[in-house]
Amino acid sequence: MAPTHRFSASKIEVLLARIVLTADMHEMKPLHAPFDNSVLCKIPQGTEGDVEKAVGLARRAQPRWAATPVEVRADLINRLHDLIHDCREELMDLVQMESGKARRHAFEEVADCMLVARYYGVHGTKMLRPERRRGVLPVVSRAEVRHLPLGVVGFIVPWNYPLTLAMTDMIPALLAGNAVVVKPASLTPLTALYVARLFEKAGLPRGLFNVVTGSGRGVGEPLIDRVDFVQFTGSTEVGRGVAGRAGERLIGSSMELGGKNPMLVLPDANLKQAVETALRACFSNSGQLCISIERIYVHQSLYDRFVDRFGKRVSRMKLGAGYDLAPEMGSLIDSSQLETVRQHVHDAVEKGAKVVAGGRERPDLGPFFFEPTVLTDVVPGMTLFDEETFGPVVSIYPYRDSHEAIDLANAGPYGLNASIFTRNAKEAARIAPMLRFGTVNHNEGYAPTWGATDAPMGGMKQSGLGRRHGKEGLLKYTEAQTLAYRPLIPIAAPAWLSQSRFQAVLFGALKLLKRIPSLR
Repeated sequence: MAPTHRFSASKIEVLLARIVLTADMHEMKPLHAPFDNSVLCKIPQGTEGDVEKAVGLARRAQPRWAATPVEVRADLINRLHDLIHDCREELMDLVQMESGKARRHAFEEVADCMLVARYYGVHGTKMLRPERRRGVLPVVSRAEVRHLPLGVVGFIVPWNYPLTLAMTDMIPALLAGNAVVVKPASLTPLTALYVARLFEKAGLPRGLFNVVTGSGRGVGEPLIDRVDFVQFTGSTEVGRGVAGRAGERLIGSSMELGGKNPMLVLPDANLKQAVETALRACFSNSGQLCISIERIYVHQSLYDRFVDRFGKRVSRMKLGAGYDLAPEMGSLIDSSQLETVRQHVHDAVEKGAKVVAGGRERPDLGPFFFEPTVLTDVVPGMTLFDEETFGPVVSIYPYRDSHEAIDLANAGPYGLNASIFTRNAKEAARIAPMLRFGTVNHNEGYAPTWGATDAPMGGMKQSGLGRRHGKEGLLKYTEAQTLAYRPLIPIAAPAWLSQSRFQAVLFGALKLLKRIPSLR
């Protein structure tokens, strides 16, 4: 029996009313529930005119918001935190309904939003305060840096984490004094609309958070052409186009892109811990997670045991299309994603890869289910060897020593997330700087680095630009402005002193300053 979602048609209509639209007629496209492919509602496809209207509303509302004391803006974020907690069950229902993920993975999204709201609500005001800096002349001059909002920030949000990525990036942008315009993924627009409603309930003035639904060409491109900064999460291929379009306008952009993330299992690793943790690291949200693990490198002394234990554990995973906590993995998002996974696995098996667990579609559970799959003997020439699958598929490889493991992990164009399993924390700290990845986890897959909201998160190489979380994730939504005050001592030659004598005095003072440590 197909599961039923808990959102009535009237609740969905309330959300749809938050879409920014002009008075013109719009093409309507059906929105499907991945669990059973039923039609949830029809979504209007926005136009360039809708984007123009949304950005206009944002520009009119933003100056007053920027003039609002940052402490008041932080209070709103703290109220948002409490609203997320109070609405947590409904939020998880909505995320599952739109994305098809298991409830335990919908829980991760809600918990993440609370973590980020608490972090910026408590600590953000300090980060935005003017910073005292050294002036041109020590002691007798001063300067300070102020962090001014950019204006209107555009967000292009993916479908895989529709709640986290429609809320946690907006929190610091709004706290910094900006307005936001959001283009959610066409597959998951309702969650972004619910987020807009939550911000309003928390007290955000109208016009500061606007949502326009539609395609990348119809809405995404016009959005980039009108805003002052772009935050994008998605594929590397699309990210290049977003960055290029933003660059033509000389506006900033930040983006988290693709990954082919490795896990290194060292000879002294706790095998039981590594197996159980790899399960979550590889198959959270059915592997549709930019920072999930798709490659596991196991020292040859543990390789056979790891493959055997991991394969058996994966084969026992419970799949399902339920709104309870029983399923360990849910559905893929749609037929396109299912086809990608099918092709990657088929290509590998046809070319000699061995299936240790999974490898099949599960239409008995739902139209887009695919078993969690473990492969060995994956070699260059197979599609999934170096291309991101973005599905429940992981390949395992043996290695001889740490040098080989590091080289294998670093191979390829991506550098988003990695993990190291060892009982020796010092060894993990030694290896981590040699891995060209923006985040590295010790004895975990992705949760510690993602959850460390005080630390920056992002990718190296072709996995992205900029960072989210931490001070970096807030200040990227600001312009740094330096205010310097005239020093007590003139910095130009007075009328009674010749230029040559003034320069001699100044050069002497500069040389002397280098020798006084407290004034350097």
